[in-house]
Amino acid sequence: MFETAGQSQIHLIFALVGLPTHPSIPPPPAPANPPPLDASTAHLIRRHPPLISLLLHGIPRCCSPARWRSRPLPIEPAPFSSRSVASRAHHHKRLDRRRRSSGGDARRPGAAEPMSTRSTTSSVLNFLRHVSFPPDPRLLPSALKSCSALRLARALHAAAAVAGISRDAFVASSLLHAYLRFGATADARSVLDGMPHRTVVGWSALIAAHASHGDAEGAWGLLERMRSDGVEPNVITWNGLVSGLNRSGRARDAVLALVRMHGEGFLPDATGVSCALSAVGDVGDVAVGEQLHGYVVKAGCRLDACVATALIDMYGKCGRADEIVRVFDESSHMDVASCNALVAGLSRNAQVSEALRLFREFVGRGIELNVVSWTSIVACCVQNGRDLEAVDLFREMQSEGIEPNSVTIPCVLPAFANIAALMHGRSAHCFSLRKGFHHDIYVGSALVDMYAKCGRVRDARMIFEAMPYRNVVSWNAMIGGYAMHGEAENAVRLFRSMQSSKEKPDLVTFTCVLGACSQAGWTEEGRSYFNEMQHKHGISPRMEHYSCMVTLLGRAGKLDDAYDIINQMPFEPDGCIWGSLLGSCRVHGNVVLAEVAAENLFQLEPENAGNYVLLSNIYASKKMWDGVNRLRDMMKTVGLKKEKGCSWIEIKNKVHMLLAGDSSHPMLAAITEKLKHLTMEMRRLGFAPSTDYVLHDVEEQEKDDILSVHSEKLAVALGLISTSHGTPLQVIKNLRICGDCHEAMKFISSFERREIYVRDTNRFHHFKDGKCLVQHVGRAFPRGKHHQSRIGWIPSHHLIHFHAHQQKNGTGHSKLVRHYDSEASWNNLLPHDEAIFGYVIEARETKSSSHLLHKVKELVCFTFIAPIDRILIVDQIKLLRSV
Repeated sequence: MFETAGQSQIHLIFALVGLPTHPSIPPPPAPANPPPLDASTAHLIRRHPPLISLLLHGIPRCCSPARWRSRPLPIEPAPFSSRSVASRAHHHKRLDRRRRSSGGDARRPGAAEPMSTRSTTSSVLNFLRHVSFPPDPRLLPSALKSCSALRLARALHAAAAVAGISRDAFVASSLLHAYLRFGATADARSVLDGMPHRTVVGWSALIAAHASHGDAEGAWGLLERMRSDGVEPNVITWNGLVSGLNRSGRARDAVLALVRMHGEGFLPDATGVSCALSAVGDVGDVAVGEQLHGYVVKAGCRLDACVATALIDMYGKCGRADEIVRVFDESSHMDVASCNALVAGLSRNAQVSEALRLFREFVGRGIELNVVSWTSIVACCVQNGRDLEAVDLFREMQSEGIEPNSVTIPCVLPAFANIAALMHGRSAHCFSLRKGFHHDIYVGSALVDMYAKCGRVRDARMIFEAMPYRNVVSWNAMIGGYAMHGEAENAVRLFRSMQSSKEKPDLVTFTCVLGACSQAGWTEEGRSYFNEMQHKHGISPRMEHYSCMVTLLGRAGKLDDAYDIINQMPFEPDGCIWGSLLGSCRVHGNVVLAEVAAENLFQLEPENAGNYVLLSNIYASKKMWDGVNRLRDMMKTVGLKKEKGCSWIEIKNKVHMLLAGDSSHPMLAAITEKLKHLTMEMRRLGFAPSTDYVLHDVEEQEKDDILSVHSEKLAVALGLISTSHGTPLQVIKNLRICGDCHEAMKFISSFERREIYVRDTNRFHHFKDGKCLVQHVGRAFPRGKHHQSRIGWIPSHHLIHFHAHQQKNGTGHSKLVRHYDSEASWNNLLPHDEAIFGYVIEARETKSSSHLLHKVKELVCFTFIAPIDRILIVDQIKLLRSV
């Protein structure tokens, strides 16, 4: 029997870990001076309470507590034992940042275990080798539940086998479930084979594990072995098989398992129905889903929240939006999961208004929505073209105290890109830096796409180069960004780098490459890549690739070749193909082919007014006013109206939308006055309006007036009167920019000394010093030089300094300083790290400090993400903003 002191030690350990005293150990008499636990033992108890209680319970009788403590243990001393609470918190934050920077908690397959897990496992294994003990079958199951690594489970299995208790029913069952938890199905199967009495629980767990790993054949084989072993499957067995197959992506096999389950006379319970409905939705078999819905009603489980959520999800995947709403209206117990499924289902079916209405209803019911719910509704708006509403919801989400995560940021960044909200996009980028999301591959890809669509292709390349990992989406975003900016040379060079990196290009990659060749007019190169896609990579061209080829040949003036490609396509051309040909006919004035393309478009897209307008443009350019009037009458007969030109511009973190001929804007008078001034200055410099773009047979002066109120001109005028001198202007237009506005932007950029970015439906236009820079093929920049030009250089005048404010506790900081000497460098500022956010910003008073400080406020004083503490002018100590 243990010595009295040893009994006290064991009882103390059991009390610390919250376990009842073992019945084989009688309670000891209360000693006058109970022996204290040493630091290493206490630390290990905190890390693995059930395991250590097992180990200490198995101490041999000859090993007294005194000898136990005098024996050196191969376990690290407890960390932070003499540190303050503040030091511990700082250490944990540092570890969290290190873990996030290495990819977070979610490890890639085959990655090593975290250091804490490896060290703990190694310590315990050394402990097992160091101390001989007889394992107790009553405590070993608890130890197996606490295992944090497969190595430790196997070590305990070996110890149990040596002690002769591995075939014990409780021990074997615990070993089986421990192996299944780590995905070691082969080890689990060997344990099951060694069990003297195999139960339905063990068989069901092993079958579900094989199904979850996608091994449908192995799962069915185990089911047959189970029956041959004299054990009949039950509902839990079938539920595990169906849900496991569905989780592994084998939805069709899951539906077949459901049919076989029903054929053998088993009726699924609520859990089984939920799993089955998910599989049916993935397959898209609405007939089976309706049968399951009928069974749910008959079985009386339609009020179950999980079943209702599964029904909503199934109908959403099958395209039955009406049934989604009906299930929601009939359900009385809806929760957050139901809201998420509802929004996702309606989003798949483009029912955005209904999704927003029901989302507001959830909020009105007082249901506490989580970040998944808000992310779902934001993504719903973005995917269906409701970008402004997505931005508003993103703000509202944060005002409700819900912090975005690494999924929310990639969902909302496309909204910022679509409306050219560069400052909002930068703020989301900074938030990602602060939270460690910027290393996430999806966040990085979305940032590349956002910066490229906002006209900052160099910043997009910087993000791309800084990504620790890249996938095909990342490469496509960067190649597509170059193509959009007309930098075909960079796009092709990057495509070659992609191939050198062993990343396999996909359909989207070749769409971007062909688009780049089309923008540059590289006819032969485009043909070469089109053939390479088919013969080298085995990718069959789709409609978008043929559309790129038609555009490529059409822009080169080879309209007959483009028409031949259309006739040789293996499938019927769609509206995109004929629209590409019609657009090329507009450029080259080919009325005959334009009428052929338009006739096909009128049949394929009878409600698309843009096709009528484009043909009218061609007629108007040729002075064929009878054709223009005929098309106008056709549009009236069909009831079509020309889509109004609409442009967006972001000014001081607010997005303004202007329509062609807009008379409702609150600053209309100032905009009109600025337009008059711009027109006079352009005419003085020799600008002549291109009245060929007016579709009406009216006087020249009236044509002038029509051209002057195009939406992009209104947006530029608003930007000029609302921003400081030298600030670039970013405009997004819903239609293609007309030739007159294109020429006007060149003149405005020259005498206003502004860079003007205009993104239309086709490409980017970058106007600077009287030129459209996108018309010229850009050159790739060396990465080192690029970084130096943005970060490392020291200006000689007009300095703005960023540095981190020193902490109050006196600890040091990395005095990371950023220098910018002009507004141009401010406009190109890309936030690199969190050093410039959340701290004091000091600015030296200079000649240009007023507008530079305004840029500081625009850059970092955001209303919804990490506002800075304050901005100070060093010489005057003037407080501009205090948060």
